Amino acid sequence: MDTSRAIDTVDDLRRHLQWAIELEHSTIPPYLCALYSLDPGRNAEAIQVVGSVFAEEMLHLALAANLLNAVGGTPKVDSPELLPAYPHPLPHGDKSLHINLLPFGPDALELFLRIEKPESAGAPPEADGYKTIGQFYAAIKDGFITLADKLGEEKLFTGDPARQLGEIHMHNGGGKGIPVRDLKSALAALAEIIEQGEGAAVTDVWDGDRDVFHPDHDAVAHYYRFKELKHGRRHQPGDTPQSGPTGEQIAVDFDAVAPMRHNPRTADYPEGSPIRAAMEEFNNSYCLLLYLLEETFNGNPTQLGGTVGQMYALKAQAQALMKMPTGDGTTTAGPPFEYIPPDQRS
Repeated sequence: MDTSRAIDTVDDLRRHLQWAIELEHSTIPPYLCALYSLDPGRNAEAIQVVGSVFAEEMLHLALAANLLNAVGGTPKVDSPELLPAYPHPLPHGDKSLHINLLPFGPDALELFLRIEKPESAGAPPEADGYKTIGQFYAAIKDGFITLADKLGEEKLFTGDPARQLGEIHMHNGGGKGIPVRDLKSALAALAEIIEQGEGAAVTDVWDGDRDVFHPDHDAVAHYYRFKELKHGRRHQPGDTPQSGPTGEQIAVDFDAVAPMRHNPRTADYPEGSPIRAAMEEFNNSYCLLLYLLEETFNGNPTQLGGTVGQMYALKAQAQALMKMPTGDGTTTAGPPFEYIPPDQRS
């Protein structure tokens, strides 16, 4: 391991866990754009797949907050750092990978495959400038182990247990909330994030959970779910990362997608125009969601259920934008995911 990048103080661990919150959140806007651009009547299976990944990213965001709370940190969610202008790189990661807001399609799938790419065998932990998310979390895991050994678990896990989120029920995603109170539960929370994203092992496509929509099947990790959509087939027992998916077909209609303009921005439309007004309404709604999540993570865990209603409002607003022609004869508007400071919100 590169010891110059080792996480060896509690403050450094807290800083990296806040980065983990920013990282997990960074996947949510692009996944939502792809999800809401899909035609429900003609792309039901693709909606199930992308929706399940989105739900699990929300779970990962909550697990990252649990980890930060456990070591006495303060999760920040309602913050401009969580909504930089698009396109932008993964937070503190590979600068060559830029996150764009795209409708569902081959370009979006290639982006998602790069985001969720598994680490290669023997890849070192990387606390900053990581090539894969797995390497970043490996560095955090090493940090927890090092500090628990150096300080003792009682001096490391000083957070208020009442802030921990327990059971998190996602109707369209697998996995479970894990309250973090000691090293064992911290490592379990990290394993849940890694396995759902890139698989339980370098040689495996499965994430260790059951498929919510197909309970007779094991669930595959996010990277391999996007492979399924790319190739139009599901994985079946015996499949490997090398074989790719060889199971039953998935119906994916790349034409049944709203032609959302890439990286929508309110600045592209005049003040007072219907599209700009709808975009501003969406931004206000999304920032309210960030506020509710921050309240949830900072002492009000029972409020998590209240964010569900806000998600439905966002869905309706995003889909309405994707039906509004931009005027170029080809594209529609879309949700811009721009941060609005609290004192400027309507």
